[in-house]
Parts: sequence; structure tokens; C-alpha cells
Amino acid sequence: MHGDMLALTRQMVECESPSFNKAAVDALVTIVAAEFEKLGGRIRRHKQRAFGDVLEVRFNGDSSGALRRKPLLLLGHLDTVYDLGTLGSMPVREDGGKLYGPGVFDMKAGVVQMLFAIRALQQVRGRLQRPLLVLLNPDEEVGSKASRVITEKLAAKCEAVLVFEPAAGTRGACKTARKGVGDYKLCVTGRAAHAGLDFQKGSSAILELARQLTEIEKFTDVSRGVTVNPGVIRGGTRTNVVAESAEAFIDVRVTGVKDAHDLDRKFRRLKPFDRNCRLEITGGLNRAPFERTKAVAALYGKAKSLAAEIGFDLDEVSVGGGSDGNLTAALGIPTLDGLGAVGDGAHAAHEHIVLAEMPRRSALAARLIETL
Repeated sequence: MHGDMLALTRQMVECESPSFNKAAVDALVTIVAAEFEKLGGRIRRHKQRAFGDVLEVRFNGDSSGALRRKPLLLLGHLDTVYDLGTLGSMPVREDGGKLYGPGVFDMKAGVVQMLFAIRALQQVRGRLQRPLLVLLNPDEEVGSKASRVITEKLAAKCEAVLVFEPAAGTRGACKTARKGVGDYKLCVTGRAAHAGLDFQKGSSAILELARQLTEIEKFTDVSRGVTVNPGVIRGGTRTNVVAESAEAFIDVRVTGVKDAHDLDRKFRRLKPFDRNCRLEITGGLNRAPFERTKAVAALYGKAKSLAAEIGFDLDEVSVGGGSDGNLTAALGIPTLDGLGAVGDGAHAAHEHIVLAEMPRRSALAARLIETL
């Protein structure tokens, strides 16, 4: 394990960066931008109001006519799901060849691997053989609302996208497909009444919501990879009041675009069981499915071959979670995800990375950049 690589990973993890804390994320942007500047990258901070700044870094490649090509996009994020102060209960620590800490796996170690891949190429080759564009977003963990337009605009100008999100499983598999991810909000408005004096004059939004949820449960089709999860419900004010309002927040996952359209139609067609209740349905798909196209498969095949040269076997998987790679894949740009750290426990108290894997994952990234 390279000492500089470990030191930078520690520094980044100890700089907590929850998605909704702009000042905290911006502090990490400053640290990371300085590291890329040391490598000669041209920095641009896309200023944001509600979230941290989006960090864009450009590296020129060989300018000879024969080698003029579109840049590769190296994609990742700097925000985490952990609140400020989490280090108090999850301190950065080494144990048994692993490094623990909030956000180390998802995905600060991946950013470090990206940096060291570029550094290695510069040291070995003298300069980069092709232009690179690095984009690190501040809000991936909460849907990429601020960064999405920037990601899609820049990705459209690139030849391929390498995503440094965590690898999958203990074998460090790449992700060649991801489910599409969406959120729906179902609001029910009923008719309030005193539960003792005027019970029959009321129409309970809570009971209506319960009936709707039994219908929504039928939308799940595990055999097709379609899941619908009402994760949060709220409603009512007091036990002696027939509830006037209730709402549910629902997570949806789909494997294919057609399933996404079908699911959306089902939500829009919901009708109240109680004619005195009214439904309002908002939301939809946030990230389209990342499907394993021929171009994605070819990109993975290249990575697998390079990994074999380095000395390890690189598997591929399809996963249920989404990333900014969904956005670039949906544009038809060849995208390979899961090139980041090997470890476990994303978003959990035992989040960690396997330190010995960092150098060879960084070496794989360097070879991909060099040979694509």
C-alpha cells in the first residue's frame, strides 16, 4: 500500500462531507482540487447555492493530429450519507488490512485511486496520451439534482465514461448494469371529523392510503426486477380526529426502460376507493436504467483483459442501486461502473476498504485510460 495513497484517503475521510452541508462539501472540494492541480489539471468549480460546488478538472492529451480524440470522462462524487460528527462514533481506523470510516468505500477511496492512476501515467509516460475530463459531484447520494445537467452536458462530449463508484463484492466486480431508480409521493386528502361525535362525517386519509398501498404492493414484479417500496408514511394529527391528510414516499427500481414507463402509468391510474378522498401523485424516475449494451460489454471486456495482465480476474455484475453512471449510460455513451475501491459496508457502521486492493485497482484504471 502506497503511503501517500493511504495518507490522502485518511485526509479525505476525516473531512466529513454530508450531501446537504455545502460548507463541508466545499471544504473537501478545495482539498481534492489542490491534489489535481499538483498533477497539472485545470480546475473549474461550478458554483452551487444549495449544495457543494461541482468540481471539473481537465487534462490535455498528446496534441499530435493522429492522437486527437474525444476525452475520457472519469466520474465520481464527494458527498456522503453521513451527518457531521459521525467520526465521533465511526473514527478512521486501520484493522486487519482494512481502513474503516464514513464514506471511505462510497466513494472517497475511489477518488484517490483516480488521482493516483493519473499520476502514475504522468510519471511513466511523461504526459497523458489522451485528454481526460474529471467530474466530481456534490450531491450524488441525494439524486444529483444540482449536478445532473453538468454531468450530462460534459459526458456528451466524451468517448467513454469510467465511474469510480465502489466495486461490487469481495472480488471487486465491475458494474455493467444498474437498475433505474425513482421516487413517488402519494398524498391523500380526506375529510376531517371528530372521531367520537361525527365519525361518519369523516373520510380517513389514513385508511385510504392503506388501501392504496395494498394496490401499490401489486406493482412489484421481482421476476422482472421491478420493486416498489413505500419507505416512509405519515398521516393524521390526533387519535380522536379522523385524518384529513396522509402521505407515502415510495422508492421504485426497474431493470428496463419499458418497465419504467409501465410502472409510471400504473401510478398515474390510481383512483380513490373512497369518493370523498382525493389523490395527488408526484415524482417519477430519477435515473434511467443503466443497461448492458454491446458498447458497455466491449468496455468491460477491455477492462477484464487488462486486469488479467495485471494479475487478477475482473468479474461483472448487475446491481439494484443507481449512480451517476446511469445518467451517462442513458445518453448512449459507453460507461463502465464500479472501478473504485474494494470493500464493504456502504452507508453502514462497518464501512471499509481493503487497502491491498487500492494500488492494483488504480493500476487498472491507468491501463484503461492509456489504452482506450
